[in-house]
Amino acid sequence: MDLKRINDHVSVSGQIQPQDVAALKAAGFVAIVNNRPDGESPDQPPGADIEAAAKAAGLDYYAIPLGREGVSPDMVEKTKSVLEGSAGPVFCFCRSGTRSTTLWALSQAGEADASEIISQAAEAGYDMSHLAGHLSR
Repeated sequence: MDLKRINDHVSVSGQIQPQDVAALKAAGFVAIVNNRPDGESPDQPPGADIEAAAKAAGLDYYAIPLGREGVSPDMVEKTKSVLEGSAGPVFCFCRSGTRSTTLWALSQAGEADASEIISQAAEAGYDMSHLAGHLSR
């Protein structure tokens, strides 16, 4: 698991396994957000398995899958709601962390300066500069 810290409240990574959940709990995360649709890859564990591990560990679990259809306003709103409603650090994952970072960035539009959002993502290794116009709302 290659965790990338975006800020004190959000970290992202690529695909995790159910057995990674204990380490996330130990690291202080209170919630897991799965941004990967089930069935994208044959080696991908079902989201339900990760959800079961999260619930067994006492973590909140949210599925906000971002697939080929692209980002919707509902996905952005759900992401914002999870982040604002969590009483501690949130861990988000997809295949590489890019979709999770994209949804985080878009959920911050109007809450933080676009350059700050882009900078935080870049420090974690994700280029969100293509979203600048959307982040300046």
